[in-house]
Amino acid sequence: MPKNLLILLLLLSPFFINAQTVTWRTDINDAVAVSAEKRMPLLIFFTGQGVSPQLQNEIFSTQDFEEWSRKNVILVKLDLSDPSIPDATKEQNLMLKNALGIEEIPQVCFSEVTVRKGKTNFNKLGLIAYVSSGVKAWISESNSILNPE
Repeated sequence: MPKNLLILLLLLSPFFINAQTVTWRTDINDAVAVSAEKRMPLLIFFTGQGVSPQLQNEIFSTQDFEEWSRKNVILVKLDLSDPSIPDATKEQNLMLKNALGIEEIPQVCFSEVTVRKGKTNFNKLGLIAYVSSGVKAWISESNSILNPE
């Protein structure tokens, strides 16, 4: 019996490994702290109720995106229509959206963050939306924003 269980676990382990998902932070302050600690830029995904799910379904839910994001960015998802977040957080998220020049959602903004003397500064690197040519094209465009020549 233990031998059969071991064989079953070995056969199923690749499925468990591939079942990992990306971790999105929903608190910008938490994300800023992690960004500073890991010295990685933020990928801030601005979204809301009723927006097209293509970006999430065709880009963010892929294995390629998961692997790329782990190595390159701290993921932040700010749902501007989430009724469960406090009003102060909503206001903070809207102010960040406006400061970064986000006009339409869903939209992704890449930003470096510095904290000096208790003040957080965002350096916008670039914006990217849904790219219909697939995850590899989206990642390529993202890499050109993060690593300009």
